[in-house]
Amino acid sequence: MDAQFERRLLLSMNGQNSLSSYTSPIQSPIKTSDRYIPLRSSLSSSNLHYQFSTSPISSSPQKTQCSSTTTSPNKKCKYEQNEIGLSTGITGSEPDLAVYEQLLQNTLLNTNIDSILKTSDMQNTDSDTMKTVTTPKKSSTSKENCSIFRYSERREDLSCKSNLITKQHFNRSPISNASIHLLYSPKKTIRHIAELPYKVLDAPDLQDDFYLNLIDWSPSNILSVALGSCVYLHNAQTNSVQLLCDLTHTSLPVPNNNQVNIIGSDIVTSVNWSDWSNILAVGTQRGHIHIYDVTTRKRVQSICKHTNRVGVLAWNEWSLCSGSRDRTILEHDIRQQPIVHTFHGHKQEVCGLKWSPEKSILASGGNDNQLLLWSKNQPSQPLHVFNDHIAAVKAIAWSPHQQGLLASGGGAADRHIRFRSSLTCQTTSIYDTGSQVCQLVWSRNSPDELVSTHGVPQNHVVVWKYPTMQPLAKLLGHQQRVLYLAMSPDGESIVTGSGDETLRFWNIFPKAKCVRNPDSKLNGLYRMR
Repeated sequence: MDAQFERRLLLSMNGQNSLSSYTSPIQSPIKTSDRYIPLRSSLSSSNLHYQFSTSPISSSPQKTQCSSTTTSPNKKCKYEQNEIGLSTGITGSEPDLAVYEQLLQNTLLNTNIDSILKTSDMQNTDSDTMKTVTTPKKSSTSKENCSIFRYSERREDLSCKSNLITKQHFNRSPISNASIHLLYSPKKTIRHIAELPYKVLDAPDLQDDFYLNLIDWSPSNILSVALGSCVYLHNAQTNSVQLLCDLTHTSLPVPNNNQVNIIGSDIVTSVNWSDWSNILAVGTQRGHIHIYDVTTRKRVQSICKHTNRVGVLAWNEWSLCSGSRDRTILEHDIRQQPIVHTFHGHKQEVCGLKWSPEKSILASGGNDNQLLLWSKNQPSQPLHVFNDHIAAVKAIAWSPHQQGLLASGGGAADRHIRFRSSLTCQTTSIYDTGSQVCQLVWSRNSPDELVSTHGVPQNHVVVWKYPTMQPLAKLLGHQQRVLYLAMSPDGESIVTGSGDETLRFWNIFPKAKCVRNPDSKLNGLYRMR
């Protein structure tokens, strides 16, 4: 027997291959096919070896094997960004990185994402808020099958078979239609709120009294400021200042007589503009109310019905409501001298008055920690009484966008903003601000924003996002309590006053959206010819 044949026979009986040591370094594939392409149909964004994110990610077991030294999360994040090209050659904001991430997913994974959700308006937006319209589901495959390059035979997709010729057959661009829509999709920019006032005015003798209301902004863009015994008018457009009245020597007409009675010096405690003309109401320390015509700068009428100071005023067309330290609320019709209505309900000084946007419900707050709702048709008793505040209620604001939505703020011992519904007479939500709430006002241009001014201990101005009550901006600058607040007629700016005798103008709200009036005579599409 041949020696070589015997050797091969013995090796084959022992289960060994005689040609194992002479195998070729190039082996043929097990699967036979004409082409090999990556199998991407069953993959998702979670199968990527590198996750496209700017946040620190824990390293995978494969990476720990390659590196022998431990690195901090910041270094790991930088290392991963270098690998995917985010930190070298590709820089941008978070929305740009989100678009870049989805563009890669469209190219590699065929996710066909064509738009990005609207991002939040907050200045400090988290990366978690950047979400796409269609979020791919996480794959349930094991870690061993997470590789992006898996080879298999080409399979015909019967669902994609079509004899129709589309524009994609003639498209020379390597970018898909979904990626093109993604690149052209509008991205909502983050609105920046200036942290510094655009104008600061000195206001000497501006009283540091929580229960007074000494500034108001008219629809004709004129700001009225009460400084001691005087009322000044500041034109916000021309920056001119005029003296309206000086109550150092107050004179009142004697009823049924043409004589004038001089009662001596008086101090202004409240001012309020009417909504329909240049009429300004001025309340005083002696309990008097003077009505002035700003156009002629003359006093039109004087009302002397209160027995103590008038701290708050509120107009309702021709009627004027006044709240006083004598615990009463009087409604006057300036077209006639007698009192129209008297509201009895508060046990201490009334410091907050606001009519609802439809002028049917009056909300009043007082030093007795109560918030009362009054009906215009039934002033004898309040519609509802809220007793949940534990401090004086001065800050009252009705939402101009949602019917019946009312916000109220408590004083130094309360520090809460409470949202209520006048339709159900229930409190919907409560938020702790951490400081005394002095004033509240809703934005006219944005339905989900409001601003509040605060006293001790922070003395700042906060812009809130409703209903989450996330602070969009915190404005600092006043050295004492921010007691006074008024909004410009265009709804974009506010002015705040403080005991530090300064007035600060802030631009915080967005511009009003232009709404086309279909009844306009200039719009010919809505007219019959």
